[in-house]
Amino acid sequence: MHDIIRQLDEKRAAARLGGGQKRIDAQHGKGKLTARERLELLLDPESFEEWDMFKEHRCTDFGMEKQAVPGDGVVTGYGTVNGRLVFVFSQDFTVFGGALSEAHAEKICKVMDHAMKAGAPVIGLNDSGGARIQEGVASLGGYADVFQRNVLASGVVPQISMIMGPCAGGAVYSPAMTDFIFMVKDSSYMFVTGPEVVKTVTHEEVTAEELGGAVTHNTKSGVADLAFENDVEALMMLRRLVSFLPSNNREKPPVVPTEDPSERIEMSLDTLVPDNPNKPYDIKELIVKTVDEGDFFELQPDYAKNIVIGFGRMAGQTVGIVANQPLVLAGCLDIKSSIKGARFVRFCDAFNIPVVTFVDVPGFMPGTAQEYGGIIKHGAKLLYAYAECTVPKVTVITRKAYGGAYDVMSSKHLRGDVNFAWPSAEIAVMGPKGAVEIIFREEKNDPAKLAAREKEYKEKFANPFVAGHRGFIDDVIMPHETRKRICRSLAMLKEKKLENPWRKHGNIPL
Repeated sequence: MHDIIRQLDEKRAAARLGGGQKRIDAQHGKGKLTARERLELLLDPESFEEWDMFKEHRCTDFGMEKQAVPGDGVVTGYGTVNGRLVFVFSQDFTVFGGALSEAHAEKICKVMDHAMKAGAPVIGLNDSGGARIQEGVASLGGYADVFQRNVLASGVVPQISMIMGPCAGGAVYSPAMTDFIFMVKDSSYMFVTGPEVVKTVTHEEVTAEELGGAVTHNTKSGVADLAFENDVEALMMLRRLVSFLPSNNREKPPVVPTEDPSERIEMSLDTLVPDNPNKPYDIKELIVKTVDEGDFFELQPDYAKNIVIGFGRMAGQTVGIVANQPLVLAGCLDIKSSIKGARFVRFCDAFNIPVVTFVDVPGFMPGTAQEYGGIIKHGAKLLYAYAECTVPKVTVITRKAYGGAYDVMSSKHLRGDVNFAWPSAEIAVMGPKGAVEIIFREEKNDPAKLAAREKEYKEKFANPFVAGHRGFIDDVIMPHETRKRICRSLAMLKEKKLENPWRKHGNIPL
């Protein structure tokens, strides 16, 4: 018995040491934490239950039978974040560079299977050189097993990927299928093929950071949702994100008590929208002044800035917020913003999170680049997402809602539950100037007549009343009472039930 206990202690010590002190020091030298240190920061103290600590690879090729480390390069198990259950895996770069083997993949698959059974989020801390080359196709099969579980878990439990080191080749597709991807600046990168292969095939010279670093994926590609300065900040913000999310698709999001009154009035919003309809303003000011305690968790803040997405709370309840940003491209919808908004709306719908939409949109972005890039199909993604969405939907039109973009942005016609407009709202097929130039094109050489026609069009359409007459707007509200009216609407919609017709799945215009 004593011998077994001694062996157990030795194996535990070996597993905790990973690739050895020298490699741990090297990890620290790069400003990175080890796999276990990351889990200590992410999870509540003393809550981590580790599984498969003694698991080792089964490879006997290329001298691998002499190199076995308990745990095989990934730490797996479950614990709690703010007292709520989560399943985790944390790749250990000190063991074979975190490379994925068949055994390594089996460990990840086990926690994913249990997460689906228990109905709890899966959080992956990725730090891996990719597939373990010595194992050949067995490691590739391991990746595919993980991918299959990513797909089955999608829309069932939240899946969050934290890229904290390299993530290359086939390894990138698992994070790509998860709901959120966070990265760490200067120490994490993602790409399908590395700089050397790029140079050989396309003759482009590019660094790993330029090709797939945190800044690249947060500004250019939109692959990642947020980038952080270091491991510690990243893990703290990951804890914050989890606090907004339900554990699974059968639960409602957690309610956090707040001292911020739901009836709170915000008089400064009455002057937010400028008198000049062509002058921009910052929609984030409206969001921050409307949500509980000004706490807004924005996602993808540096990508497709003409649309703003993120989580906030209203009367303690998590809501997803989608808002056009007049400061960027006048708030027009383009390819990138449509995809960004659509994926977020679909996440909220999958996990019972009400969607609050702030609308100030002059239309879809014109131009050959957009048309050749497929704006028709990509714009339809946002339309599809809102139309398919069955969670409570509250919409506030602050200023422009023109053309097809009015329809797309959670309009009454796409089963918007409560649709408000501010007095400054203009709901029309297009702006007054463009409309008049088309309707009265024979008068285009008479500026005085055109100006009179424009004034007439503004009085008729550039206001919220025509839509109100038809019931497309439920009420015209004063800006200062926006929070109060949204909170009341969400309370009314708390037990909303709406089901789409049965189908295996729809065919979103991908």
